[in-house]
Amino acid sequence: MPDNSSKKNKPSALNVRPGVDASHDGLADGTPMAQQNGNRRRLLSVEQYVDGVLSGDRVLLARAITLVESGSSAHQKLAQEVLTAVLPHRKPAKRVGITGVPGAGKSTFIESLGTTLTAQGHNVAVLAVDPSSSLTGGSILGDKTRMEKLAADPNAFIRPSPSSGTLGGVARKTRETMMLFEAAGYDVILVETVGVGQSEILVRSMVDFFLLILISGAGDELQGIKKGVVEIADAILINKADGAGRQAALSARSEFERVLHYLRPATEGWQTRAFVSSALKGEGIDSIWSVVCKFDELTRASGVHDRRRMDQERQWLHDLVREGLSDLFGANPEVKKQMPGLEDQVSRGEIPATTAARLLLDAFSKK
Repeated sequence: MPDNSSKKNKPSALNVRPGVDASHDGLADGTPMAQQNGNRRRLLSVEQYVDGVLSGDRVLLARAITLVESGSSAHQKLAQEVLTAVLPHRKPAKRVGITGVPGAGKSTFIESLGTTLTAQGHNVAVLAVDPSSSLTGGSILGDKTRMEKLAADPNAFIRPSPSSGTLGGVARKTRETMMLFEAAGYDVILVETVGVGQSEILVRSMVDFFLLILISGAGDELQGIKKGVVEIADAILINKADGAGRQAALSARSEFERVLHYLRPATEGWQTRAFVSSALKGEGIDSIWSVVCKFDELTRASGVHDRRRMDQERQWLHDLVREGLSDLFGANPEVKKQMPGLEDQVSRGEIPATTAARLLLDAFSKK
């Protein structure tokens, strides 16, 4: 992985890395594509995006991710060409999903794990799946400030990824971004989910290993997390097991061990276990990574890993088809014409929703 950064200055996630100009677009100065049109960057060619990603150019990788995240139809067409071109060059990474309640120390854990792995020679990518606010449309993109040390690591790449309020958007953008990361040479991808509930199920469908991070001493050990989230975890980690909280963390681990004994394992042939750590002090980090590696070795040997990946790809295809059909349905002129009136009739109880839905589907299917 190219190292374009310098460690002479104090690392900061808010500073531009030395040697990379803030307006740099990944091309040599003076080339036509490098010229700026006001503050808007021009699109690069497919070849320029692909060459940048495959060479590990961090700036061009970031621009390629921005391209796949765009909702513009023109950008999406170009993005699909880029993804098709990099597909043969992907080297499958270890994909680890990480979730947990607010305050459990997810960001601290990810930074501690990430810096441990980069020190061992791994290239680590972090994706924060962040369901945007349904009220404001905003999203919490503070991961780079919460993981300042990892953000400054030349062998790590942190990418907050707002969903714009739709879980479908999360699925497409996250999966495509993971493809780019694997093509760029990142061998470990950590996917953090900020919310609790349906977004966890979504992330589970994209990763190999799913880790649930909790803390002890907060009353109910499930702490508001649905039991279904525990059932999809491949490991449970009780964090902040240090100082006065260590004994409580050990007790919580024992309790979860008893519960997990009666639950069906999330992954065929694997027994979910509970562990403790102190991400702040770096304790238990090597142990949990050893668990991930053992899981990877066992599932690859049994064929579960490959079957899961193939199932995920098939599911992605079906999700994309449904998403595309939904977009076409909403854009249909006749549907748009009839929808307001039918919504009013349903809300007033004049016709059942099933009848309204059938009328809209009939309108959509007419040629």
